[in-house]
Amino acid sequence: MFVIMCVLLILLPGPDTAIATKNTLSVGRTGGFQTMFGTCCALLIHTTAAVVGLSAIIVKSAIVFSIFKYVGAVYLVYLGVKTLWALRSQKITPEITTESKYEGKSCFKQGFLTNLLNPKVAVFFLTFLPQFVHSGSDTFIPFLTMGITYTLLTAVWFLFYIYLLNQISAFMKKPKTQRIMEGLTGTILIGFGVKLALEKAQH
Repeated sequence: MFVIMCVLLILLPGPDTAIATKNTLSVGRTGGFQTMFGTCCALLIHTTAAVVGLSAIIVKSAIVFSIFKYVGAVYLVYLGVKTLWALRSQKITPEITTESKYEGKSCFKQGFLTNLLNPKVAVFFLTFLPQFVHSGSDTFIPFLTMGITYTLLTAVWFLFYIYLLNQISAFMKKPKTQRIMEGLTGTILIGFGVKLALEKAQH
């Protein structure tokens, strides 16, 4: 379930995908790969911060940790609803824009700063990782493993996406293709979020 959720969330368009797309189209595959490397480095920093912070919370309070898990389930539902709402209103959310305030920097720095300074990524790690562990168990290694797994899956997706972008750019940019991908992802995110919340309520 964790890997499936990671794949769905990675496929959901956001700032990282936007900046990788822009740099690939403007600089070439080298620019795209540099952007990807910067993004993954920032993800590892987020992983380290989340692992250390959550582990400390678990040691001090199982109740607080449970709150994080419920908040995470609600957050997944929120992401799904937001995706479907944007699809219904035919609007592109600000996260998908290709404009970047780090325009003058190298491709690596653009990818690194876009991810590192995005507070939503930090919130995501703090609320997403606890969904897949039990508060009574040792969580440091599981958190670290999940964070690294998410980073590696992100790298694999971007390698594939950047390599094929020039070949399938016209297809990926079609409104119909984007609507199908976003609609499917949003629906599944809501389903997973509800499932996680109900499981925790039963426990």
